Amino acid sequence: MSRPEAEFRVRDGFVLAAAVIALGAVALVTLGTWKWFVRRTAPAVLDWPGGSWAFGAVCGLLVVFGSTGVWRFSEKPPRESRPGRALRVAGLAVSGGGAFGSVMYVLASLPGRNCSSYEDGCEYVPGTGSALVACLGTAAVVGYAAYRVRSVRGERRGALERERLRRLRKKGKGKSRGARLR
Repeated sequence: MSRPEAEFRVRDGFVLAAAVIALGAVALVTLGTWKWFVRRTAPAVLDWPGGSWAFGAVCGLLVVFGSTGVWRFSEKPPRESRPGRALRVAGLAVSGGGAFGSVMYVLASLPGRNCSSYEDGCEYVPGTGSALVACLGTAAVVGYAAYRVRSVRGERRGALERERLRRLRKKGKGKSRGARLR
């Protein structure tokens, strides 16, 4: 190995290490800022009409709708144009961010595990536990209902298609037509 190649690799290693350190610092600052934001706004948000149970239910619905949006946007249509791809990625980001952000908001409003209650920003915010229970419960119940509706519709569609093919085969047209379509 010649000397310029070795210097190039060392420089690349330093750049990579600096990038990892910078990304780690950005992640820590972001998480700390998020926790500060949530701890400052949670008492007001959990005191809205309906209380913490209603807020948790809304967060649970956001989780279900966001997850459904992620699932639908992640299906890649064939030969997608560049603007269509950009819209799909934007939809994925908004749906996933809404689902993830609502759960993280509720979780961040809970007091820290190694946080003393006398420290500033560590006090218990009334209603955070019930908001978490309502969020998880709503997400589970509505998500299961949406899953069952989707699976029943798929089964019904499959049964209708099998019946259609059975009628075509009975007339002697099913196999050849099916072979032509494939």
